[in-house]
This record gives sequence, structure tokens and C-alpha cells, in this order.
Amino acid sequence: MALLTIPSSCYFFTSSNSEFSYLNNGRRPLLPCVHRKPLAPLVCNKSSNINGDDSKKIEVKPQVLFGRKSFPQGFTFGASSSAYQVEGGASEGGRGPSIWDTFAHQHPEKIQDHSTGDVACDSYHKYKEDVKLLKDTGMDAYRFSISWSRILPKGSIKGGINHEGIEYYNNLINELIQNGIKPFVTIFHWDVPQALEDEYGGFLNRRILDDFKDYCEVCFREFGDRVKHWITLNEPWTFSSYGYDTGVFAPGRCSKSQGCSVGDSAREPYIVSHNLILAHALAVELYREKFQDSQRGEVGITLVCHWMTPLTYSSQNEQAAERALDFMFGWYMDPLVHGDYPFIMKTLVRERLPSFTEEESKMIKGSYDFIGINYYTARYANSLPISSNDMPISYNSDSHVDLRGSNWLFVYPDGIRDLLLYTKNKYNDPTIYITENGTSQMDNENLSLEEALDDEERVNYYTLHLNKVEEAIRLGVNVKGYFAWSLMDNFEWNDGYTKS
Repeated sequence: MALLTIPSSCYFFTSSNSEFSYLNNGRRPLLPCVHRKPLAPLVCNKSSNINGDDSKKIEVKPQVLFGRKSFPQGFTFGASSSAYQVEGGASEGGRGPSIWDTFAHQHPEKIQDHSTGDVACDSYHKYKEDVKLLKDTGMDAYRFSISWSRILPKGSIKGGINHEGIEYYNNLINELIQNGIKPFVTIFHWDVPQALEDEYGGFLNRRILDDFKDYCEVCFREFGDRVKHWITLNEPWTFSSYGYDTGVFAPGRCSKSQGCSVGDSAREPYIVSHNLILAHALAVELYREKFQDSQRGEVGITLVCHWMTPLTYSSQNEQAAERALDFMFGWYMDPLVHGDYPFIMKTLVRERLPSFTEEESKMIKGSYDFIGINYYTARYANSLPISSNDMPISYNSDSHVDLRGSNWLFVYPDGIRDLLLYTKNKYNDPTIYITENGTSQMDNENLSLEEALDDEERVNYYTLHLNKVEEAIRLGVNVKGYFAWSLMDNFEWNDGYTKS
């Protein structure tokens, strides 16, 4: 059960009027655990410590009800998925393997239940059932990703275009439109074709920029007459940090000290993210130059971020929270808005952080029509000592912040509102879609199907977070839509099918 944990004491942050902090969006005082009257169902822990031990459960009843009419006219409600997590048909229809196929098969010990996405939800065969589910649920839109290796089995144009793959996505897109559901298409959701990984190391090599651009051009050309919302990349932070810092996601690279046989946790995440940012900008440039005028669509990127709250009353922890946001969110938003990485990252990472040329900086700056934000959870930020003599160990240690909370989903609904306000105030008020928000639970074999479907905690989670999105809109954030993660239970990466 996901619980909101509230410390027994609340810390109030004050500062001089001249000091500005993007935490709490420039407003003072900063009240990270101020007691507000709840507007939706809430189950929380009132705890004597951060980890929730010796806790007493408190149930808070809903105070107001809200629905579609609470949101602006034309606001989009949808659900999300990704290709490897739901499609299946891994070796059917001319599809080539991706790094996730290889990772799941060669390293079953890294998947909680030793499972794979070979079949997953079988959306490759059951996409019409998926669309019916969306329609029956009353969704306006469906965010799904295209499998790169289903379109280009070898990853590149020279390796050949798979027309069976194009037919599959045409059928899915047409089925959605026939049922009044808008397709929101993610071009890359972590599944690099294995052929490119083998040939030159995937996103560790700048050669991938040309192949990614070619892949995007095929997608824009084949589907852009009906797809009006494109997302170039999903969560480059997760792909870079989990795949190249901790090694728990494909391709499973990290330093030997982190437990991997190959990789460099102190350098590779920065190289990969640098190439991802350039790949995104090239795709946007291509779309704007060749397709946008005729197809009249828009293109953006999806980023993930936890909300960061200072652990205690101290300027050090307040700075740590801002530092943590820069290392997770600013890593990508600063280049998109300003054309360069955050100052604190350049200061702490130094020569290990690649730099953009002047031409690249101009191409990246403003390379979005909207920003997709994935929000799930929050963390307490505790500052760690910073010394110029520190030896680089990993991306995760470079920010010198100890992030505390539950292992994964520390439920903090205010965080989604605060992250939206932070984005508006710091990054020039972009158009935003919440492209993922949701919670998961460990499977419990002791529950009957009826008991499992009585999913009150998840209903409460969505109610709370939607309420905070609506609040952010009333405060002036330009949020155009909300996508629940996910449409259905699926292959949850290294957790396999142990969570739903």
C-alpha cells in the first residue's frame, strides 16, 4: 500500500526578501509540510521519523468532488503505455531485437521474476481490445510508443524498412481515430535496436544521431498525416541513469564498483544524455523543416522528475533540493530553454560533462512545442559535503545530495503541483502535458480477483494528484492534458510482472 508519510514536526523555511529560490516558486516562506485542508481522499502515516516506523494510519475523507468540468474545455484525458511493455510479438512481423530483449534474456537475474516482454500484454494481436478499453473508459487520447526495431529491424535505413511494422502502427492509429481517440506517439522509449548497440554502442556513440533522425523521418512520413502529437524521447534521465549509472535497466552498464562487468558510472550517463538531447533536437529540427507546415502537428519531449523537499531547516538542505532538481530535471530543461547545462552541473561534473558547440546550442534552444512531465513521487533532500578533492564515482553521487524516502513510491500529491509551478516559473511557462502519473502495487496472490479490483488506494492516488493538477492550472500553469500510467498492467521493466 502506498502511503503519504508526514513527519511529526514541520520545518518552516524563511529567508530575506532579496533571496530568491525556485523551490516553492520564489514565494517565501517555504513550507514543505504545511497542513492544508485536503480536497480528496487521503491515507497517510503520521510518523515519528522519515522512514515511517512506529506509524499510525490516519484516514482523511474527501471534501469535494470534481470531474471533467473542473478542467478547462478541451483538456485531454488519456492513458499511456510503451512498446516493449505491452506489445509482445517480439519475434513476429519482421521485428528485430532491442536492447531490452537482450537484457531480459541474457540477465534474467536482473528481472524480479525472471520474465521478459516477449508476449507482455499481447497488444500486437489485441490492439483492438486495447482501443475498446480506452473508449469504454472514456479516454480522449492514447500515448503509446513505436518500437524502433519493428520499423527498422537493423536500426538503420540501410538495414531495410519493415513494412509489416508500419502496417501494424497504421492499423493501431486508424483504430484509435475511428473511435475518436487521439494518438500521442512516443518515438523512443528506451528500446534501442540491438543491431546498433552491437555495431557502435548505441547512444554512447554520436553515430546514432543520423540513424535516429532517419528513423524519425520514417515515422513522420508514414504516420504524421494522422498523428498530431509527437514525443521524441521518454525520460532520458531514466534511460541514462538506470542504464549506465546503476545498470539495473538495459543495456545494464555501470562501473565495476557498482556491480557491472562493463561501463563507467562517472562518465557514460553524461555521454548518453548528451547524445539523447542532440537526437531530440535533430528530430524537432527535421519535423519543423519538412513536416510541420503540412501536417500541422506539434512535437515535444517527456521528462521525469521527483519533487525535492529539503529534509530540515537549513540553507544547505534547501540548496541540496535545488541541486537535486537541476541534476534530474534541469539536466534536460536548461539545454532546451537556455541552450546549455545548469551551472551547478558544470561546476561539479566539470570535464566529464560534454559541452555543446555554439551551433548545437542554437539548435537545442527552443526545440519543443510542449513539455511532457512524468511525476510519481517525492524525496527529502539532505546535503552531503562537497570537496574539490572528491574522486568521481558515479552520476548518482555527483550532486552531493542524499535523497530520502521510501524505496520507490513516496506519495506526495503536492509535489505534482509544485513541480508544475516550478517549471512554469523557472522555464518560461511552457505548454505542459502530464504524460505519466500513477502508482503500482506488489501482486498479492492471496487476494481474490474481486478484492484486487477494489483498488481504493489507486483511486485515491489519482484523485489527489488530479486535484493538484487542477490547482496548478488555477494558479496559471498551462497544462493541456493528463495521461494515467498505465492503460493496463504490463511488463514493469526490472520488476517484471510482480507489480500491477
